[in-house]
Amino acid sequence: MKNLNNVPKVILESKSIGHAIDFKWNKKKINELLDPFEENEDLENLLTQINHKASVGLAAALLEWIYWRFTGYTKDTNDTQKRIEALWCSVDNPEQTNPLLFDIDFEIPASGCVNGALWIAHMNVRMIDTLYKKGSYHLQNELIGLVLLVRHVTPKKKVFDHWFNRIMIELICLYPCEYQNLDLNEIDEEIYDSSNEPVICRDFFFDSEFKATTEASKNAIHSFIDNLNYQANQFLNLSRVHS
Repeated sequence: MKNLNNVPKVILESKSIGHAIDFKWNKKKINELLDPFEENEDLENLLTQINHKASVGLAAALLEWIYWRFTGYTKDTNDTQKRIEALWCSVDNPEQTNPLLFDIDFEIPASGCVNGALWIAHMNVRMIDTLYKKGSYHLQNELIGLVLLVRHVTPKKKVFDHWFNRIMIELICLYPCEYQNLDLNEIDEEIYDSSNEPVICRDFFFDSEFKATTEASKNAIHSFIDNLNYQANQFLNLSRVHS
């Protein structure tokens, strides 16, 4: 996959590539990642400050951290690649993609830290993609578990923390949520239209030289999409591709 051939520098610095699978993985940890809301209020408040396209872009970037962490340990990362592609296409236009289905019965693996971690990652991005396309005002909350998962499996957590904190500062500044001060309980059933939000691209997250402007972001994400193999990815909608 041409777009993801080069490992981002920050992921190399985190020692994720080829590192031993030595992180804790048990029922307690799985439950903490599946239901992360109670003890992560600060993270939740942080994530709710960014808009929807930024949230989907962040999800794609976080999933790429997962992709590189487990490359070489399982063939399932090929499926992860396709989901990353689809998320970026959804940032440009959600009609370009199909639902990110993977386990319609939600039968989480009972054991296996690699497959279990991938299952949770795929579950999270499936929910993010679904809420994004539905226009849910609660989209950003679904990012909490994905952030915690990436940090948990990353060998050098300080490298991830530095990257994540820097990215969030930039996202809040350049891609702020448009409804921060609304009472979400009062608009629970309403639909948010993110189509007018500016697009964001992979370069924003992984290229320190990238200067984020509306035109530069559009050009970068369209370049990414133009290099995709649509026939090889079941999550891309061939009838509505970018032109």
